[in-house]
Amino acid sequence: MRQIIPGRPNPYTGGRLDRAGHLRTDEAGMHAMRHHPASRYTVFWNGKALITDAATPQAALTGLPDTEAPWVFLGLQDDTPIFAVDLSAHEDPHTALAEEVGAFVDLRNLTALLPTDDATILATALGMLHWRATHKFCPACGGAMLPTRGGWVLQCAQCGAENFPRSDPAVIMLVVRGDYLLLGQSHKFPVDRNFYSTLAGFVEPGESLEDAVRREVFEEVGVRVGEVAYHSSQPWPFPASLMLGYYAEALTEEIVLGAAEMRDARWFSRADIANRKALGFNLPPQDSIARRLIEDWLAS
Repeated sequence: MRQIIPGRPNPYTGGRLDRAGHLRTDEAGMHAMRHHPASRYTVFWNGKALITDAATPQAALTGLPDTEAPWVFLGLQDDTPIFAVDLSAHEDPHTALAEEVGAFVDLRNLTALLPTDDATILATALGMLHWRATHKFCPACGGAMLPTRGGWVLQCAQCGAENFPRSDPAVIMLVVRGDYLLLGQSHKFPVDRNFYSTLAGFVEPGESLEDAVRREVFEEVGVRVGEVAYHSSQPWPFPASLMLGYYAEALTEEIVLGAAEMRDARWFSRADIANRKALGFNLPPQDSIARRLIEDWLAS
């Protein structure tokens, strides 16, 4: 297969955030940064991010909230320390903020509208805070987990075991054959939106990424895949995936749906994609790597 170069960075990537991992082990320095008036906090509540009310949405970066709450050091941006804090324990999170600065919004509703730097910060924050919220007890002994190293390590207070943030690898692939591409519709997709997307699935233990592509395609639509070519990757913090994008060359055409996962799957021509409104179907959202895979293939 010919290599298709990404036309532009994927959403949630490319921001200027410096994760500054070397600062995480400095406990005294971390404390000083947390309480420094110049440090900024991105605030979350029940999985939603605090966003400005401006016409163009932006992350509402505030001072240190006036409450104890789970926090994570995200890094430096233009030498300014950036933290994330989770106020989900509060019935009204605005009471912990110095001033009214915006509204809490589901990140998936506005990713395509966010500046690159903000999307990178918010995606990192959402993934880390979700990990913190769902890993409160040690998987080895059941003891309480305590955050260290700026929130990037959880250490068991009982046995001392360390746990690190996880990102679940998932392959997402555009299957092509000649001048046609194969798109599917999962049962998870809203029926009323009627959109067709690339196929995807999680990588299993002991499996290469290329083998995962071939297995998932066959399981979902019964099509055999030969050559596999890498395109790009995208962090997908809903809640904790790393999407690894590929093009996959189909060796067969007959579609046999994996009924447990797929509602439908079809081969589409370039003309079909161009005339999708008239044909009554949609493509995946602009903030997804699935959309980038389709658009870059069409432009190639």
